[in-house]
Amino acid sequence: MRVRRRGRTTLLIATAAVLGLVAGTCAGYLVQADREPTKLPSLSQPVVAQAKGAGPEPLSVAQDRRVKTDGDLRKLLLKRPKGTREADWLSDDGWMDIGEYSESFTKPAGAFRDLVGDEFRRAAVTGWRVGSTYSVEIRLVQYRQQENLGAAEAADDGHYWAGNEDGTRNWDIPGTGDGVAYVHTKPHTEAGYLPMYEAEAQARRGDIAVEIWVNSTKPIAKATIMDLAKRQMERL
Repeated sequence: MRVRRRGRTTLLIATAAVLGLVAGTCAGYLVQADREPTKLPSLSQPVVAQAKGAGPEPLSVAQDRRVKTDGDLRKLLLKRPKGTREADWLSDDGWMDIGEYSESFTKPAGAFRDLVGDEFRRAAVTGWRVGSTYSVEIRLVQYRQQENLGAAEAADDGHYWAGNEDGTRNWDIPGTGDGVAYVHTKPHTEAGYLPMYEAEAQARRGDIAVEIWVNSTKPIAKATIMDLAKRQMERL
């Protein structure tokens, strides 16, 4: 298809428009050159008087949760029940550094690298035993969360792995938003050891990921793990 040529009338209109624009611009410069320059406003600003009197009171623990969580995390852990023994596999001071916490994963080297990227800050831990057939471990893992939502990512990972085990039942933990309690109905078996049943809870509160583990030679009831999870979350 041939392109239609542009006619003479269109060219003349375009040329006239250009000449008019040039003439208007020149006239504008001439008018502006004859005018007195406009004074600029002063750059200085009026002085603002400083407020007098005492500043606002700091927020209470009820209003600012970080007042509590920036303190000693160990004080927020559930207390060991009477009649139980301390877990002998935990450190004496109740803390886990990033290296110790990494060792609790199946691939410690990879876990260490991920924890550095997730801005791991610290972890407080407690636990107890009843005879040789029942044990509890609770961890509060805190993240700096300056660039990443480490606690949320940790809780998501916990939910993923807990929910993908065969024979697992789960229930939402009331008042937590995304906290879930899990009961694994199939015991773990290993040569030379009694079969062990396991239940766990995965939740978070602000910059803290909460991990609760229960192990027993007998099946673990929903009420057991749920009670631990609700009481621990209430302390946060």
